[in-house]
Amino acid sequence: MRIRATVAVASGALALSALAVPAAQAGQSHGERPALTLPTGAWLGDAAGKAAPSTAQNRSLAAAKAAAADPKVTKVVVNGGKPIVLGTSATKKVSVAITATDDSGIGGAAAVLWTGGSSIEDDSSYGFGLEDDTELKCKAASATTSTCTHTITVDPKVLYNTDAKTWNVYAVAVGNDESMTEKEKAGTVKFQRLSQLTVAATPKPVKKGKTLTVTGKLSRANWDTGKYAGYTVQPVKLQFRKSGTETYTTIKTVKTSNTGTLSTTTTKTTAEGYWRWSFAGTSTTPAVNAAGTLVKIKK
Repeated sequence: MRIRATVAVASGALALSALAVPAAQAGQSHGERPALTLPTGAWLGDAAGKAAPSTAQNRSLAAAKAAAADPKVTKVVVNGGKPIVLGTSATKKVSVAITATDDSGIGGAAAVLWTGGSSIEDDSSYGFGLEDDTELKCKAASATTSTCTHTITVDPKVLYNTDAKTWNVYAVAVGNDESMTEKEKAGTVKFQRLSQLTVAATPKPVKKGKTLTVTGKLSRANWDTGKYAGYTVQPVKLQFRKSGTETYTTIKTVKTSNTGTLSTTTTKTTAEGYWRWSFAGTSTTPAVNAAGTLVKIKK
């Protein structure tokens, strides 16, 4: 359950509320999911470089707040609008940009990436949020609208394969008059398991007009085990690019085995060039191309 802190208007102190998250399942190789902290109140303005208001200013702000509408979060962009792709161990810093508007101007805005329950209030909800050293930068587009940016560190070592899906983005914005708004589902971002694809061809060189065997393997990050594993029964295109050209042409489509391996033969190989495998990707796994392998022709 989330425990909400009161908004600290005058102090400019770091005001946070905590979101409890479940521990990692027993027997897994990675550690516990980290507890989330959600930003509230004066910290947003303070983190954006705004000084805490004086007592006299507080009276004016309180009066303005009573009459003012809350800020509105109008846009959230995570990771430049691209999926967050993670391997098995390396953390990744993900950019977050929150655009908000308020009659008094925007003092600060920040976001949290979450999933699990139907609401961020649910005991089963968890995710990634602000850290102690988070640097918040706000750029005003007008007197009323600003875009505030910061980074969130995501760690695959606390994820499970079932986390490869679309996550929610919680956003909070504070006006210069200290009015505040929260938007539990201000946007979404997709988490994906990093894919890898290899290729090999034999014989090299191949006699003109003879059969060439092309093999390879499609694998992806397994967040449950912290290792890579074959991606099974997936369609992968075999492609060829003639030497001196820049475009690959699809020759055929082959499905991976129950271990993720690929193997096929071509007939009447006549031109020197590069062979590769190309995977279009799925909702949980990004597209990937193997580096082309050069096969020369032996007359």
